[in-house]
Amino acid sequence: MDRRLLALRLTGLGWYVATCIIIGVVGGVFLDKALSLKPLFTLLGILFGTTSAFYGLFKMIQPLIKPEQNGNADKTQDNGGNP
Repeated sequence: MDRRLLALRLTGLGWYVATCIIIGVVGGVFLDKALSLKPLFTLLGILFGTTSAFYGLFKMIQPLIKPEQNGNADKTQDNGGNP
C-alpha cells in the first residue's frame, strides 16, 4: 500500500475516534442540561462514544492488519483455484 494512502487512512482513523467521543460527550451534556441529571448522561455519552469509536476503529483497521490473506485469496481466484 502506498505510504501516502496509509498516512491518510490513519489520519482519518484519528478523526473518526475523536469525532465519536466528542459527539458522545456533547450529547450527554445536552441531555444532562435538558433533564437536570448532571453526571449521568455525560458519563453514558463518554462510554457510548468510546465504545463506538473503538468498535469502528477495529472494523476499519482489520484490512490493514491482514492484507496478506486478502492478497493470497485474490491470487487463488485468479489461478482458477490452483495454488
